[in-house]
Order: sequence, then structure tokens, then C-alpha cells
Amino acid sequence: MSRPLKVVIVGTGFLAHARARCWRRVYGRPIELAVASRDRQRAEAFARAHDIARACTIEEALADPAITLVDLCVSNRAHRELTERAASARKHVLCTKPLAAFWGQGLGEGSSAETVACASRATMLERAVEDAQAMVDACARAGVRLFYGENWIFAPAIRRAVELGAASGGTIRELRGWESHSGSHSPYSRDWRHVGGGALLRLGAHPVGAMLWLKRHEGLRQRGEPVRPISVMAEVAGSPGQPESAGTCAIRFDDGTLGLAHGSDHMLGGMQSHLTILASDHRFECALSPIDTLRAYAPRDGTFGTEPIMEKISGQAGWTTPIPDEDWSSGQQAMLQSVADAQSSGAAPEADGVLGLETVRVLYAAYQSAAEGRRIELR
Repeated sequence: MSRPLKVVIVGTGFLAHARARCWRRVYGRPIELAVASRDRQRAEAFARAHDIARACTIEEALADPAITLVDLCVSNRAHRELTERAASARKHVLCTKPLAAFWGQGLGEGSSAETVACASRATMLERAVEDAQAMVDACARAGVRLFYGENWIFAPAIRRAVELGAASGGTIRELRGWESHSGSHSPYSRDWRHVGGGALLRLGAHPVGAMLWLKRHEGLRQRGEPVRPISVMAEVAGSPGQPESAGTCAIRFDDGTLGLAHGSDHMLGGMQSHLTILASDHRFECALSPIDTLRAYAPRDGTFGTEPIMEKISGQAGWTTPIPDEDWSSGQQAMLQSVADAQSSGAAPEADGVLGLETVRVLYAAYQSAAEGRRIELR
């Protein structure tokens, strides 16, 4: 039997719970989990809830030579610091999206939320890209892998679309993607100092990352080099002084492809995640949520007890579309399987730090475009 892959989940919030479920279902190699937090009591409570044998502080996890992979499920502002510390400890890193963000770097210790929100978007772009590049460089210097946690590219609908598209020989001409729901679980989502952006960053990162990944692989397959984004235009909307509640960006690629990505906190009735692929000889509609393989009717809320229906839906009454396995349909499960397989085989990550870096560049160029009312050319 192969040696266990020893993973520490850093963080105890919403995403960490999904990771704990998914790591348990990885096959082909035993997985030994630990959970770490700055607050030991939180780590211990999380460990009890998920039957994880070990709870510890972040310092203890990074000092443990047996732990080989750090799964970062923490606030955006902590991504660079913890990635660099993990790399220095010779540990591989899985970092959730976005890889990096602007949360006030360079503005002085203790800057207010208003000060951070009012920073120039050009400065935001520069600082966020600087952090993302530093994370990529730190892992490269240490000889460890940096996995970018973009689950969309592992979703079954998108994976099958990629297989069929490759078989067709066609070329993608246009991409339209969106993720929308009724707002973040976290109260920190309304503070630039914690998240570094609003709906376009939190939700739009998914379709943007998927589009960049699709065109990268199509370019490698068809012309021997990635198709790259060359410019961005965008609009955002929301309350003054707070991260945007909706945003749309248009991405122009160097082969003429157009990508349209949207994120919104205005959608009631459950989360909607969708990618449309329009190619020269085919079209795909990739539904991640909702999916209608199961439809349910209930005359009143609570009919199904406390069973979940789908993320962000507010009740069970009437017709709903319960997702049979949200971790599977969203790509979360296959993403962790891919990470474990790469760790076993030594293969390069399917979604790497460079993809995360380019996603950050596009998203913060979008913020600059929206603020300045012009197209931003990407370097």
C-alpha cells in the first residue's frame, strides 16, 4: 500500500468543511488529515465535527515534517503569508481562489476599510499581482508545487465538454460564464480589507479561471503555445465604500476569442453557476448549479427535515432541484482527487499557480477598467 498523503486543512470556515468532506472521499492513496487554525479551540471543534484525529496551530502544522500538503482555506489577505511560510517549510500548497487580492498592502498599518476601498485600482492591480507572483516564485524556489484551487475546471460538465471539444478539432470563439447567488456567507465579504473585492472577485473568479484554462489548453493543443488574454473591459455596481455586489468583464484573447464573465450577489432562489462555450463547429452549455437530474416538490418548508437542497436556496417548499452531490457537480471532489494523484505521480498540477496569477491579473485589470472607463491592456 502507498504511503499516506498527510494534509493539513488551514482554516475552519465554510470552504474548510467542504474540503474535509472531499478529502475523505479521495481514492488511490490513503489520506491522513489534520486541521490547523490560529485559534486552537476552533481547530479542535472542527476536528471533532469531522472526525479528524489531529487539531493544531498553524505554527505546529508547518513545523511538522510529516505534513506534506497545506490546504489553505483562509481569508484572501492571508494567502501570500501562509504560502510563503509553507514553501519555506518545504510543503506543497493548495490555495483557494483568488490566489491573491488587494487588502491594503502599502497603505500603512491599521488603514480603515474606507481608505482601502478608495485606493486607486491601478495600485490594487499592481499589489495583487505582486503578491500572486511572489507566491508562485516562493514555491518554485522551494521546489514545491503550488496548486490553484479553481474547482470549475474539474466539474464533470466542463471536463466532458473539454473532451468533446478536443475530439471535434473546433476552436472556441466565445465564452460566457457566470456565478450568481444571494450573497456571501461571511460578514467579512463587505470589507475590502478582508476580501479585496466583491462579487466579481469572489464569484467571477470561477468563470475567468475556467476561460483562461480552456484557452491555455486549446492553444497548447492546436498551436503549441497558450492562447493568452490581452485586454479587459468591465463594469461593476454596488453600494459606495463597499465591494461591488455585481460585476461583468469582457476579456479579449490573442486569437480573437471573447470571454464574458459575470458575478452577482443579486440572485434569489439558489446559486447559479454556468459556462457557455461557443466554438467553430459546436456549442456547449455547462451547468454546474442548478442541475435537474433530481426534481422535488414539497408542500411546505421543512418537509425534508434539515437535508440540504442546494447552496443559497432559502427553503424547501414548492418545486426545487436538489443536487445529488454538490461536491461532485461543482468539481470540488475531482479537484482534490487531481491534487492527490499529482502528489503520487509527480505530475504537474492541472491548475497551477500561474493560472491563479493570470486570473488575479485579469480581475484587477477589470477593476481598473471599471474605475477609469477604458480598456486595460494586459502586459
